[in-house]
Amino acid sequence: MRRFRLPFFTVLLFLSWTTLASAEILALLNYESKPGQPVRREGIAIMDIDPDSADFGKILMEIPLPSDLVAHHIFFNRDRSKAYITALGKSILHVVDLTRFPYRLRAIDVPDCQVGEDLVVSEDNKTWYLTCMGSSAVIMGDAVTDRPIKTVSAAAPAAAFILYPHGITIHNGIDRVLVTSTVKPDMSEVGESVTVLEASTGKVLSTHKISTKPSPAKSAPVEVMFSPKADPPVVHITNMMEGTLWAGVWDPKARSFSFNQVDDFGPREQGMPLEMLYNAKGDRLFVTTAKPGYVNLYDNTDPRQPKFLKTIPAAAGAHHSVLSPDERYLFVQNSLLNLEGMSDGSITVIDLKNDKVLGSIDTLKAQGFNPNCIMLLPNHFQQSTLRVSR
Repeated sequence: MRRFRLPFFTVLLFLSWTTLASAEILALLNYESKPGQPVRREGIAIMDIDPDSADFGKILMEIPLPSDLVAHHIFFNRDRSKAYITALGKSILHVVDLTRFPYRLRAIDVPDCQVGEDLVVSEDNKTWYLTCMGSSAVIMGDAVTDRPIKTVSAAAPAAAFILYPHGITIHNGIDRVLVTSTVKPDMSEVGESVTVLEASTGKVLSTHKISTKPSPAKSAPVEVMFSPKADPPVVHITNMMEGTLWAGVWDPKARSFSFNQVDDFGPREQGMPLEMLYNAKGDRLFVTTAKPGYVNLYDNTDPRQPKFLKTIPAAAGAHHSVLSPDERYLFVQNSLLNLEGMSDGSITVIDLKNDKVLGSIDTLKAQGFNPNCIMLLPNHFQQSTLRVSR
């Protein structure tokens, strides 16, 4: 009898979930135990984060993860039919087929990758690029079969400046991938540059210092993103250790980028700028800072020089963020690598219409967990909305 009822319940749950999805804001949050917990756990929670929902803050489903994986970020492919989960603890990339329910994790072995950080997928949905901060490599993979196909590594003389890659972004219109050089995982060395690759081949084209200070500047560029709809293309870069925001502008004639600083978080007494998020139109830019925990809002009408508008408080370790489909609410995940003083563990809920913090979701925090990333389930995305994540 139990064998019959379980599949029926699963189908019923799936049908109910998809029927109600339009009335909810469902988020994926991968989490890990806070330091000092007697048993270490990791998992992915599916949570309703809609402030107007009766299930606000409730975990509706959980997917367990290996306790030693140290799952880091969640990324989607272009049609959001797949989710990829990077890992700091193992040379494994997990993929989830989001068109099949219940969701199942499938491990992809990436032996050349240590400390897997960020992933982007080409605009034709055929190739992914994975940064590996511990092995100073970028892995190119087949996004259809999900198999590694090429390793661009610092071991090759031409790629000697691809050190500690973390952030990555792609623009197939100009055939370019940009990668940040952040920090050695043990923090003993700090990067200061961005490397430009040819997207179609993985060929290293150039490297650029992202700091006005003498070398070693130890600026630690961490995230890089193409501003949506910018013409010519423009990238934004967060300097984690230096506490600055930079822009890189594409020159169509020279087919190269020029880089310059566009903001300094120091005068606002903020440190550790991390993730960037754009609204669907592309005229607003949100940048999180982990110390002491804020969101900075910019007018991005001219992405070459974003104009700072306001600071909104979050909590210690402000990191990834997502917008609700109607862009009224901003949700900020507050935790950075379980680091002391930067891992509050909550999710700050901000009402952008009234410019105020509504409160926080402490569901995971109360259970002794830190969320490491937040993403909306695909059916809640506007097709033109872009994130980081860091």
